Amino acid sequence: MKDIGGYFGLEQLISNEYYKKIIALNNGRNALLYILKAKNIKKLYIPYYLCSSVSDMLRKNGYYFEYYNVDSEFMPIFNKTLDDNEYLYVVNYYGQLINKKVLHLKQQHMQIILDNTQAFFQKCIEGIDTIYNCRKFFGVSDGAYLSTDVEIKEELTVDISRERMAHILGRYEGMASEYYSYFQNNDESFKNEPLKYMSKLTHNILGAIDYESVRQIRNENYAYLEDKLGRLNRLILTMPNGAFAYPFYAENAIGIKKVMVQKNMYIPTLWPNVINDTSEDSVEHKYAANILPLPCDQRYGVEDMRYMIETLINYIG
Repeated sequence: MKDIGGYFGLEQLISNEYYKKIIALNNGRNALLYILKAKNIKKLYIPYYLCSSVSDMLRKNGYYFEYYNVDSEFMPIFNKTLDDNEYLYVVNYYGQLINKKVLHLKQQHMQIILDNTQAFFQKCIEGIDTIYNCRKFFGVSDGAYLSTDVEIKEELTVDISRERMAHILGRYEGMASEYYSYFQNNDESFKNEPLKYMSKLTHNILGAIDYESVRQIRNENYAYLEDKLGRLNRLILTMPNGAFAYPFYAENAIGIKKVMVQKNMYIPTLWPNVINDTSEDSVEHKYAANILPLPCDQRYGVEDMRYMIETLINYIG
């Protein structure tokens, strides 16, 4: 029975999530685990260019896996024939694998899982298991969506998010640097978080977001960055829909990040584990070390993009 009377909690916001008819889970790596269990997959082929959280999850749960390389256009270099219980895990880096390319991979390999962590607004394709990560695009502490045609046989509980909100609420009323340790702790907690359904709190927040506005702002900022930096960027890019970030390739990325952090601009190194685990002449090593994922999300406008560009240009000349 629910409590009656007393103080108010968070309001029940409008229920208008972007993905209403697919499975809502507690995080991205557990969305992958859901597919592995539901489809009885025994072995997964994963790219070297990937966060260690995936390989850690596979080891923890006793799955076999093997690495493959990607080319300069982020496409898998993979020529093996998959057995019945083997799947190819495809990562949609920066939304550069448009659905036409995804369908081509599906025709080639049949058994693929698509990781759209960096492509939230790219619509899922029927017959292709697809994972979306909410906290990479929005102010939530957890949450993932999974498009699949199978259901897991075990009973899942609903996650609880209230203890993970310190960095979200703190940054809303303060500075990001003040709450970075809370963000790190939240990130670390997912290593031991079992497979669950998405929390009521995360559902509530995701239901109140103006997704069309978010998508448009991201597209406008990305287009502005490409217009001003495209001639200097060593990557040939496709315009994504609702971009995750603008990937700018610069040989002196480490130096640029140090200068930018002094001006309160925080450019992450995505997947530093790749730098340690791959050879210096590989595409994966160069991309992990030298791609600057420049923020272009809904928190910012063209003036912010201009300021970021000026800092960047002043450094690289």
